[in-house]
Amino acid sequence: MLSVTAAQLDAWLAALMFPLARLLGLFSSAPVFSNRGVTMRVRLAIGIAVAIALLPAMPPMPAVPPASGLGLAIFVQQIFIGIAIGFMMRIVFAAVDLAGALIGMQMGLSFALFFDPEAGGQTAVMSDFLGLVTLLLFLSMNGHLLLIDATVKSFEWLPVGVEPVRALGWGYIARAGATVFAAGLLLSLPVVAVLLVANIALGVLTRAAPQLNLFAVGFPITMTAGFIGLMLIFANFAPVLQSLFERGMDTIALMLEALAPLPAAPP
Repeated sequence: MLSVTAAQLDAWLAALMFPLARLLGLFSSAPVFSNRGVTMRVRLAIGIAVAIALLPAMPPMPAVPPASGLGLAIFVQQIFIGIAIGFMMRIVFAAVDLAGALIGMQMGLSFALFFDPEAGGQTAVMSDFLGLVTLLLFLSMNGHLLLIDATVKSFEWLPVGVEPVRALGWGYIARAGATVFAAGLLLSLPVVAVLLVANIALGVLTRAAPQLNLFAVGFPITMTAGFIGLMLIFANFAPVLQSLFERGMDTIALMLEALAPLPAAPP
């Protein structure tokens, strides 16, 4: 007769629940998976399927009952680790959104807002357009599969344990957020430079012909110059985004290294 003890049942649950917590944290913050079009049931089904597939390759889990206080603390910690992994890639998409907002503002499209169901509010049309292009490039490069692979490897880089993660890792995440402004400005700089030249030319033209209606002439010119600038940067848009995606993957490894607890000192 098959008999299962309470200790064996706790070990089986811990082997499934702790990796599942990290995967669900990833799906709640990572691009593509956190989209509102992906329902909670689909995320849970994908997480359970991946967690079951990883069971034979998982390192040994701590001998802690999942229903105990320490087990719940480990469960919550794994959720935050998964959220941090997804957030590091979300930074790349936030940089593209910032670039779109800057380009739209310079083109005179700052008043054109569109309801973004993913963000849950109104965003600039240019940000939505560049965000969709970035999402399609991310899928074409199998970025969603690379994110799952990075999360699987994170169990080797940062195994599930009873020790709390270091606060240095959370500070690293905060410092990595500064790349949103730097990368967003660099992405929008070519179009902003083209629009700056167009605005200077309009200023000189208005000075030479004061009777010219600047509002009637300037808006079409800046719109045309902005779209020409977008056409020019799209020729090299994919390689730049690929480098940003690769940088995001590298920062995930650095972040996990910063979160890893210090090894115990020898006696």
